Order: sequence, then structure tokens, then C-alpha cells
Amino acid sequence: MKALFVRNVSWITTTAVSLGLLAGCSGGGEPAPAAKSDSAKPADTQGAKANAPLKMQFLVPSFADVPDMNDQYWTEWQKRTNTKLDIEWVPSGDYDTKFDLVLASGNLPEILVSTSTTRPTLLNAIKQGAFWDLTPFLGDFSKYPNLKNNSGPNVWSFMKSDGKIYGLPRNRPQIDLGIKFRKDWLDKYNIPVPQTLDEYTAALKKIVTSDPDGNGKNDTVGVLGHGFLLADGDDTFLAAFGGLNPVYDKDGGLIRNWLTPNYTQMVEWFRQQYADGILSKEFSAIKKTQAEEMFSTGRAVSYVRNIWRDYTWEQDIKKVQPDAKVITLPPLKGPGGYTASLANPTYGGMYISKKVPEEKVKQILDYMEKTTTMEYTDFNYYGIEGVHHKVVDGQPQLTELGVKQVTTNANQVFAMAFNNKMKVLNPAAPKAYNDAKIKETEIYSQQGKMNPFGNIASDTWTSVWPKYEKEWQAMVTKAIVGQISMDEYKSYVNKLNDNADIKKAYQEYAKAYKEYFGNAK
Repeated sequence: MKALFVRNVSWITTTAVSLGLLAGCSGGGEPAPAAKSDSAKPADTQGAKANAPLKMQFLVPSFADVPDMNDQYWTEWQKRTNTKLDIEWVPSGDYDTKFDLVLASGNLPEILVSTSTTRPTLLNAIKQGAFWDLTPFLGDFSKYPNLKNNSGPNVWSFMKSDGKIYGLPRNRPQIDLGIKFRKDWLDKYNIPVPQTLDEYTAALKKIVTSDPDGNGKNDTVGVLGHGFLLADGDDTFLAAFGGLNPVYDKDGGLIRNWLTPNYTQMVEWFRQQYADGILSKEFSAIKKTQAEEMFSTGRAVSYVRNIWRDYTWEQDIKKVQPDAKVITLPPLKGPGGYTASLANPTYGGMYISKKVPEEKVKQILDYMEKTTTMEYTDFNYYGIEGVHHKVVDGQPQLTELGVKQVTTNANQVFAMAFNNKMKVLNPAAPKAYNDAKIKETEIYSQQGKMNPFGNIASDTWTSVWPKYEKEWQAMVTKAIVGQISMDEYKSYVNKLNDNADIKKAYQEYAKAYKEYFGNAK
């Protein structure tokens, strides 16, 4: 599954978004352009009209090669769902920028996918009336039992803004990310599988200083990441320092996770990894595609990514290092918890433009209800038997065509049914391998923590933090590489936490946390 370069996001000003949305919503309840075109076509009969495919226009992120909508997979999907999909695929690394530009223009697709429920431009668009309030449509969910019963834990709370449901969930497993490690290199140096952060560090230090690939250059990277700080790996390591638990200031405000003492403790830990030559020297500049290429060609020891990738990357590394074995480590015990972060049970949401006619909103909801089942989720994962997969030992295994056509992009156009195994299973792996993987990773649901800031928002934080974000990131990087002392970094964080606007944001976060997660501290 081919990842794409991540680029810096260009934030769109609130004013630009507001103007664009006002322009885009001026038509009130009138149909989107595509819908107008469709309605202008006379139907041959009432029956033919009723059975006509539902045409839907999406804007979605692309996490693989852009699919051919006429291939076997997408032809069958549209046949089974009686739909005609008009999808604009945007490379995932460019999606936030495109998302903001579309909102600013007001020229919204019928269904807009957001990869976050708390993105500032999204929340502003909701307030400006860009999307349908779905609360009266869904009601008590008696007409939508699949959407109710097959969605992830608490996701409908996360779909709310000001108490109203505006989004449809993109259900995703909570067991997802894990720390990958080269088990063959552990074996090579007679090192047991690490169980703690200290053992992890010791193992990495031994391996990176011993030229494990035998190329004579001693250039193997210990801990690999991409983006800032380690991107996918941040929450995994932060959980070991207790940083995914709510942390409050003396006034009862909920401190943003990046500015907690726990995060500072993690920064200090990475500072030592950097000094010891374990953390990649280019950690702040590596792109996702570069990191994937480095790990999959055997140039790194450890990397936090989706658990299902173990098998795929092991096969890739075997092409250059035949004895390669990739494992996901068990949750490592740290000073404040375990390296087990649970993913948000919804990867953002799907929002229906207010320009879509009310009757078509109901049709879109019917499509989502029909497809939010394990039957459709399994099809989404494996495709057509005999074409995209064959059954081996009672388990579907993707064919070569299946690997090509049934990619992560197939997940983007419906809610999916919640299933905690789907990010652990590798459809190309043997059944015995997948069965063992499921058993090994069950502990993640017991020891894992979810970052609450993926689902709660603060208007004050949204307006204030962009003023400090780049500066704070630079300070983190300087602290890790030793350009400033930890005392200097701590003083900087304390100064931010004493800022009146930031303290106000913490009060708003505390209120939102209570609303979404209850009174637990």
C-alpha cells in the first residue's frame, strides 16, 4: 500500500473560510450541481427511476495508487450497492491543504471526508451551516440499526458539534499501531525480546553499534520516524510516560498533551536516544515514504506503524536480507504506563453538504446503513472470491490482482463495521500467521490508552495555538538534539502554560472532556 509524501499544511484564515462558505451555502437546500444535472433527465418509468443507481460525489484522501473505478473491485462494489460513485482522490499528504481550500471556496462535494473531527476549518464550516445536521434524520437510530450497532465505541458522541450530529463515522479498529522490531537481529546478538523501555533502549544500542546488516558502514538506524516528532509513533511512546491520561493544571484545566510534564519527560528520553545514536539523526526531516523505504529495505531496527504491515515489510526485507523477521513488540513498560496507544475508533467523519437535497440525504444515509455491516466490510477487505482472493485454510488470501485493486482506498467511501482485528490481519499472510498475530495483540486493548484530544476541541486553542506551534516544534527539536538544555525547554513550556489564553483553552478542554468522556480524571 503505497504511502505518499506529507507536505506542510497551509492554514486557511477563518475569514476566507467564512466568505467561501457563505457563498457556497447561499443556495440553501438546492441540489449540488451534479444533482441538478441528474434531476433534469426524464425517467422512463417510475420503476426505472426507483432502481436507478444512487449517484454520489465524494472528496476523499488517497493512501495508495488512485484506483480505476471501472476495475473488477469497484465495478462489483457499485453493483452490490446500486451506486455510481464520482470520487476525487487527493494524495493523503496533500489532503489537509485541499480540504481547507475546498471549504474556503464553498464549492463542496456532496460528501466531504475529514480525517479529523476537530480540524478548525471543519468546525468553522459546521458553524457556518455548510453541512446537514443529521440529528433529526437519525433520530433514535431505529431506522439505522447497523449504523448504531456496528459502529465503534462512543463514536456518535464524537460526531457531535454543539450537541448535534453532523458527521457519519469512519469506523476503524482501535488496535492499530505497534513498535516494529527486527527479531532476527535480536536473535543474532542473543538479546531477549524487550519488555520495558529500558530493555528496548539497551537492545537498540547494541544492535546499531554492531553493524547488523554487515555492510561495514555501521549506518543502521535504531528508532525511525517521520514527520513531527515521530508522527505515528508519538502517542505510542507518550503512553509509556502516562501522557495519554488526562493531566490537569492547578485550576482544573485539562493541559494539552504536548505541554504536559509527561511529554517533556518523553522529550528528555528522546534526547538520550539521540545522544546515543539510536534516534535517526534526520528524525525531524524524514518523510513518510522515505521512512517506509528505509524500513522495508532493511536499514532500520524499529519503527512504529500499523501492525498489519509486519508481514508485508518482512517479505520486502527478505529480498535483500533473506533471514529478516519483523515483529511487533509487546507493550513495553515505561515510567507511567505502556507503549500501547489505542486509535480513535473513528478516523474523522463524512459530512454531507447542505447543498444536497433533503431526499438525497436520506438516500445517502440508506447507503451508509446498508453497507455498515461485516458483509460489506469483509468485501471491502478481500474483494471477490476467485478474483481478488482465494480461501486457504478457511481464510481469504489476496491474489496478485487483489493486492493491486483492494487497497486502503477501498475504505474511504463508507462507514465500515467496527472490528478490532482488521488492522492486525494481513490479507496476504497465511492463516496461522494472522491467528498468532491476533492472539499476540489482544493485550493492547487491555493496556492501551486513547488520546482524548482526537475528539475534543477548544475554540480558544484553535485560535491561539497556531501562533506558537512552529516555535514549540523547533524548541522540541532543539532540546532533543542538544541545542538547548532541558531546563531551557521546561522554562519555555512553563511560560506557555502560564499564558492566559492557553489557560482559558485548558478550561474549555476540561469541559469538553467531561462532556465526551465523563467525570473520570
